Amino acid sequence: MKNEDFKYLYDRLKEPSDIDVLSKELSLDHELLTVIYTQRTVRETTKKFYKVQRNGQRMVKSWQSGETLLEIAQRYEFPPILTGLMIFQESGRSKKQYWAIVRNPETIQDKELRRQIEEIAKVDLIYSPEGTEKQYQRGAWGEKNLQDWLDSQGIGYRTEKDLRGEFPKTPDALLDKPIMVNGWKVHWIESKATFGDRVEVNKNTRKQLSPYVDLFGQGLVVYWFGFVDEITMEDGIFITDSSLTGLNCKLAD
Repeated sequence: MKNEDFKYLYDRLKEPSDIDVLSKELSLDHELLTVIYTQRTVRETTKKFYKVQRNGQRMVKSWQSGETLLEIAQRYEFPPILTGLMIFQESGRSKKQYWAIVRNPETIQDKELRRQIEEIAKVDLIYSPEGTEKQYQRGAWGEKNLQDWLDSQGIGYRTEKDLRGEFPKTPDALLDKPIMVNGWKVHWIESKATFGDRVEVNKNTRKQLSPYVDLFGQGLVVYWFGFVDEITMEDGIFITDSSLTGLNCKLAD
Protein backbone atom coordinates (compact mmCIF):
# COMPACT_ATOMS: atom_id res chain seq x y z
CA MET A 1 0.00 0.00 0.00
CA LYS A 2 1.26 3.45 -0.84
CA ASN A 3 1.97 5.65 2.17
CA GLU A 4 -0.47 8.32 0.94
CA ASP A 5 -3.26 5.72 0.74
CA PHE A 6 -2.46 4.50 4.24
CA LYS A 7 -2.45 8.06 5.57
CA TYR A 8 -5.86 8.68 3.99
CA LEU A 9 -7.29 5.66 5.81
CA TYR A 10 -5.46 6.47 9.05
CA ASP A 11 -6.79 10.03 9.11
CA ARG A 12 -10.38 8.92 8.50
CA LEU A 13 -10.49 6.10 11.06
CA LYS A 14 -11.39 8.23 14.06
CA GLU A 15 -14.41 6.32 15.38
CA PRO A 16 -15.39 2.63 15.36
CA SER A 17 -18.24 3.46 12.96
CA ASP A 18 -15.67 4.70 10.43
CA ILE A 19 -14.51 1.09 9.96
CA ASP A 20 -17.84 0.01 8.47
CA VAL A 21 -18.18 3.18 6.43
CA LEU A 22 -14.75 2.85 4.79
CA SER A 23 -15.11 -0.88 4.31
CA LYS A 24 -18.30 -0.36 2.26
CA GLU A 25 -17.16 2.83 0.56
CA LEU A 26 -13.78 1.50 -0.60
CA SER A 27 -14.48 -2.27 -0.61
CA LEU A 28 -11.61 -2.83 1.83
CA ASP A 29 -11.17 -5.70 4.25
CA HIS A 30 -12.94 -4.97 7.54
CA GLU A 31 -10.20 -6.58 9.63
CA LEU A 32 -7.49 -4.52 7.92
CA LEU A 33 -9.36 -1.33 8.77
CA THR A 34 -9.88 -2.56 12.35
CA VAL A 35 -6.13 -3.10 12.66
CA ILE A 36 -5.33 0.40 11.39
CA TYR A 37 -8.01 1.90 13.64
CA THR A 38 -6.47 0.03 16.59
CA GLN A 39 -2.98 1.34 15.85
CA ARG A 40 -4.25 4.91 15.50
CA THR A 41 -6.29 4.72 18.71
CA VAL A 42 -3.42 3.33 20.78
CA ARG A 43 -1.06 6.06 19.53
CA GLU A 44 -3.55 8.87 20.10
CA THR A 45 -4.33 7.52 23.57
CA THR A 46 -0.64 7.47 24.48
CA LYS A 47 -0.25 11.10 23.32
CA LYS A 48 -3.28 12.35 25.24
CA PHE A 49 -3.09 10.17 28.35
CA TYR A 50 -1.49 12.59 30.82
CA LYS A 51 -3.37 15.59 29.45
CA VAL A 52 -6.69 13.83 30.05
CA GLN A 53 -5.53 12.43 33.39
CA ARG A 54 -4.92 15.96 34.66
CA ASN A 55 -8.68 16.52 34.32
CA GLY A 56 -9.48 13.57 36.58
CA GLN A 57 -11.26 15.53 39.28
CA ARG A 58 -13.30 17.47 36.71
CA MET A 59 -14.40 14.19 35.18
CA VAL A 60 -15.42 12.86 38.59
CA LYS A 61 -17.54 15.95 39.25
CA SER A 62 -19.15 15.65 35.82
CA TRP A 63 -19.99 12.02 36.51
CA GLN A 64 -21.37 12.80 39.96
CA SER A 65 -23.51 15.52 38.35
CA GLY A 66 -25.18 12.99 36.07
CA GLU A 67 -23.04 12.84 32.94
CA THR A 68 -22.43 9.22 31.92
CA LEU A 69 -19.04 7.59 31.54
CA LEU A 70 -19.57 7.35 27.79
CA GLU A 71 -20.57 11.00 27.47
CA ILE A 72 -17.47 12.09 29.38
CA ALA A 73 -15.27 9.86 27.21
CA GLN A 74 -16.77 11.33 24.05
CA ARG A 75 -16.26 14.88 25.30
CA TYR A 76 -12.58 14.24 26.01
CA GLU A 77 -12.22 12.10 22.86
CA PHE A 78 -10.66 9.35 24.94
CA PRO A 79 -11.30 5.57 25.08
CA PRO A 80 -14.39 4.91 27.21
CA ILE A 81 -12.89 2.06 29.24
CA LEU A 82 -9.81 4.12 30.16
CA THR A 83 -12.00 7.13 30.94
CA GLY A 84 -13.95 4.98 33.38
CA LEU A 85 -10.71 3.75 34.95
CA MET A 86 -9.49 7.30 35.52
CA ILE A 87 -12.78 8.33 37.10
CA PHE A 88 -12.83 5.31 39.40
CA GLN A 89 -9.25 5.86 40.52
CA GLU A 90 -9.88 9.57 41.11
CA SER A 91 -12.88 8.50 43.20
CA GLY A 92 -10.62 6.47 45.48
CA ARG A 93 -11.27 3.02 44.07
CA SER A 94 -8.51 0.68 42.97
CA LYS A 95 -7.61 -0.45 39.48
CA LYS A 96 -8.26 -4.03 40.60
CA GLN A 97 -11.79 -3.15 41.71
CA TYR A 98 -12.51 -1.43 38.42
CA TRP A 99 -11.33 -4.27 36.19
CA ALA A 100 -13.27 -6.76 38.32
CA ILE A 101 -16.59 -5.08 37.52
CA VAL A 102 -15.68 -4.40 33.89
CA ARG A 103 -15.00 -8.11 33.40
CA ASN A 104 -18.05 -9.14 35.44
CA PRO A 105 -20.69 -6.39 35.18
CA GLU A 106 -23.39 -8.83 36.35
CA THR A 107 -21.93 -8.50 39.85
CA ILE A 108 -22.75 -4.76 40.01
CA GLN A 109 -25.71 -4.08 42.31
CA ASP A 110 -26.32 -0.49 41.16
CA LYS A 111 -28.42 -0.80 37.97
CA GLU A 112 -27.34 2.52 36.49
CA LEU A 113 -23.65 1.85 37.12
CA ARG A 114 -24.03 -1.58 35.56
CA ARG A 115 -25.71 -0.04 32.51
CA GLN A 116 -22.90 2.47 32.09
CA ILE A 117 -20.16 -0.14 32.48
CA GLU A 118 -21.84 -2.43 29.95
CA GLU A 119 -22.25 0.53 27.62
CA ILE A 120 -18.59 1.55 27.60
CA ALA A 121 -17.45 -2.07 27.29
CA LYS A 122 -19.68 -2.49 24.23
CA VAL A 123 -18.43 0.57 22.34
CA ASP A 124 -14.71 0.35 23.23
CA LEU A 125 -13.18 -1.88 20.56
CA ILE A 126 -9.64 -1.62 21.93
CA TYR A 127 -9.51 -1.54 25.73
CA SER A 128 -12.60 -3.55 26.67
CA PRO A 129 -12.12 -7.20 27.72
CA GLU A 130 -13.57 -8.28 24.36
CA GLY A 131 -11.33 -5.88 22.45
CA THR A 132 -8.23 -7.03 24.32
CA GLU A 133 -9.12 -10.68 23.64
CA LYS A 134 -9.60 -9.99 19.93
CA GLN A 135 -6.15 -8.40 19.73
CA TYR A 136 -4.64 -11.41 21.51
CA GLN A 137 -6.43 -13.80 19.15
CA ARG A 138 -5.26 -11.81 16.14
CA GLY A 139 -1.66 -12.15 17.29
CA ALA A 140 -2.13 -15.89 17.91
CA TRP A 141 -3.66 -16.24 14.44
CA GLY A 142 -0.57 -14.63 12.88
CA GLU A 143 1.81 -16.91 14.78
CA LYS A 144 -0.20 -19.99 13.74
CA ASN A 145 -0.10 -18.86 10.10
CA LEU A 146 3.69 -18.67 10.35
CA GLN A 147 4.03 -22.03 12.08
CA ASP A 148 1.68 -23.73 9.60
CA TRP A 149 3.75 -22.41 6.71
CA LEU A 150 7.04 -23.53 8.26
CA ASP A 151 5.57 -26.95 9.03
CA SER A 152 4.32 -27.31 5.46
CA GLN A 153 7.85 -26.58 4.24
CA GLY A 154 9.39 -29.11 6.62
CA ILE A 155 11.46 -26.40 8.33
CA GLY A 156 12.57 -26.95 11.92
CA TYR A 157 12.25 -24.06 14.35
CA ARG A 158 11.85 -23.14 18.00
CA THR A 159 9.15 -20.80 19.24
CA GLU A 160 9.35 -17.97 21.74
CA LYS A 161 7.97 -20.39 24.33
CA ASP A 162 10.67 -22.96 23.53
CA LEU A 163 13.38 -20.32 23.88
CA ARG A 164 12.15 -18.68 27.08
CA GLY A 165 15.03 -17.86 29.38
CA GLU A 166 17.80 -18.63 26.88
CA PHE A 167 18.13 -15.18 25.31
CA PRO A 168 17.27 -11.60 26.32
CA LYS A 169 14.92 -11.32 23.31
CA THR A 170 13.40 -14.09 21.21
CA PRO A 171 11.60 -14.07 17.83
CA ASP A 172 8.42 -16.00 17.09
CA ALA A 173 10.43 -18.59 15.15
CA LEU A 174 14.16 -19.17 15.50
CA LEU A 175 15.07 -21.53 12.67
CA ASP A 176 17.13 -24.64 13.40
CA LYS A 177 19.01 -23.94 10.18
CA PRO A 178 18.92 -20.83 7.99
CA ILE A 179 16.60 -20.92 4.98
CA MET A 180 16.35 -19.16 1.64
CA VAL A 181 13.00 -17.50 1.06
CA ASN A 182 12.35 -15.07 -1.80
CA GLY A 183 16.10 -14.87 -2.33
CA TRP A 184 16.76 -13.94 1.29
CA LYS A 185 18.81 -15.95 3.73
CA VAL A 186 17.10 -15.77 7.10
CA HIS A 187 17.79 -17.21 10.54
CA TRP A 188 14.60 -16.11 12.27
CA ILE A 189 11.07 -14.95 11.44
CA GLU A 190 8.87 -12.57 13.41
CA SER A 191 5.08 -12.49 12.99
CA LYS A 192 3.21 -9.18 13.26
CA ALA A 193 -0.60 -9.21 13.03
CA THR A 194 -0.51 -5.46 12.42
CA PHE A 195 -0.08 -3.09 9.49
CA GLY A 196 3.49 -2.00 8.81
CA ASP A 197 3.37 1.76 8.51
CA ARG A 198 6.52 3.76 9.23
CA VAL A 199 5.75 4.32 12.92
CA GLU A 200 4.96 0.65 13.53
CA VAL A 201 7.98 -0.65 11.63
CA ASN A 202 10.38 1.81 13.27
CA LYS A 203 9.07 0.88 16.73
CA ASN A 204 9.35 -2.85 16.06
CA THR A 205 12.81 -2.45 14.53
CA ARG A 206 14.13 -0.54 17.51
CA LYS A 207 12.61 -2.74 20.21
CA GLN A 208 12.81 -6.19 18.64
CA LEU A 209 14.12 -6.66 15.11
CA SER A 210 17.53 -4.99 15.43
CA PRO A 211 18.29 -6.90 18.66
CA TYR A 212 17.37 -10.13 16.84
CA VAL A 213 19.92 -9.33 14.12
CA ASP A 214 22.58 -8.77 16.78
CA LEU A 215 21.71 -12.07 18.46
CA PHE A 216 20.90 -14.41 15.58
CA GLY A 217 21.85 -12.82 12.25
CA GLN A 218 19.55 -11.57 9.53
CA GLY A 219 15.87 -12.43 9.53
CA LEU A 220 12.38 -11.75 8.23
CA VAL A 221 9.37 -9.90 9.65
CA VAL A 222 5.87 -10.70 8.37
CA TYR A 223 3.19 -7.99 8.54
CA TRP A 224 0.09 -10.08 7.87
CA PHE A 225 -2.06 -7.04 7.07
CA GLY A 226 0.49 -5.47 4.73
CA PHE A 227 2.91 -2.57 4.88
CA VAL A 228 3.59 0.73 3.12
CA ASP A 229 5.61 0.35 -0.06
CA GLU A 230 8.06 3.10 0.80
CA ILE A 231 9.46 1.34 3.89
CA THR A 232 13.25 1.06 4.00
CA MET A 233 14.45 -1.70 6.29
CA GLU A 234 17.71 -1.76 8.22
CA ASP A 235 20.46 -4.08 7.01
CA GLY A 236 19.79 -7.68 7.97
CA ILE A 237 15.99 -7.31 8.18
CA PHE A 238 13.66 -8.29 5.35
CA ILE A 239 9.93 -7.55 5.23
CA THR A 240 6.97 -9.35 3.68
CA ASP A 241 3.20 -9.76 4.05
CA SER A 242 0.67 -12.59 3.80
CA SER A 243 2.08 -13.47 0.38
CA LEU A 244 4.69 -15.42 2.38
CA THR A 245 2.32 -18.40 2.61
CA GLY A 246 2.39 -18.73 -1.18
CA LEU A 247 6.19 -18.98 -1.31
CA ASN A 248 8.40 -22.04 -1.11
CA CYS A 249 11.66 -22.06 0.80
CA LYS A 250 14.69 -24.29 1.09
CA LEU A 251 17.57 -24.74 3.46
CA ALA A 252 20.39 -22.29 2.80
CA ASP A 253 23.74 -23.62 1.65
